Amino acid sequence: MKRQKYTIGSIVEIPVNNGEYYCYGQLIGHGECAVFDYRSSQPIPDLSALNNARVLFRVCLYRHVIGSGEWLKIGKLPLREELKLFPDQYIYHDWDKKFFLYKVESGEIIPASKNLCRNLERCAVWDSKHVEDRISSHFNNVPCIWMKEDYELFSD
Repeated sequence: MKRQKYTIGSIVEIPVNNGEYYCYGQLIGHGECAVFDYRSSQPIPDLSALNNARVLFRVCLYRHVIGSGEWLKIGKLPLREELKLFPDQYIYHDWDKKFFLYKVESGEIIPASKNLCRNLERCAVWDSKHVEDRISSHFNNVPCIWMKEDYELFSD
């Protein structure tokens, strides 16, 4: 696989279900990737199709996902304004049942209520296969196995 650097604005091609279809993400900073609600059976012919694609989710990736070339960088687009902001994430401590907000930009962690954490992305680092499973689950309209605890935490 080709060695690559994490470069803000780069578009990465994400092969899902062993290349059954392709999805795309954009590297947006702080190790994060915004994954778009876009899939095709063939590699995307024109990156501008992603300019108006909805963002499914944003996750922090393990460095090797990009560095090893597991997901190939196929081009670059300017970051949309919405992707320049880094929303808070939540942290949950299972042992004491407490929630915290993680302020991505500053690194600050502060106590929070469960309700304040609802609808936020969990602070975690994702591997490629887990992200691909999450994408596949979305397009198959089934719960993602890697989000099980999140679903259970906020099922009330």
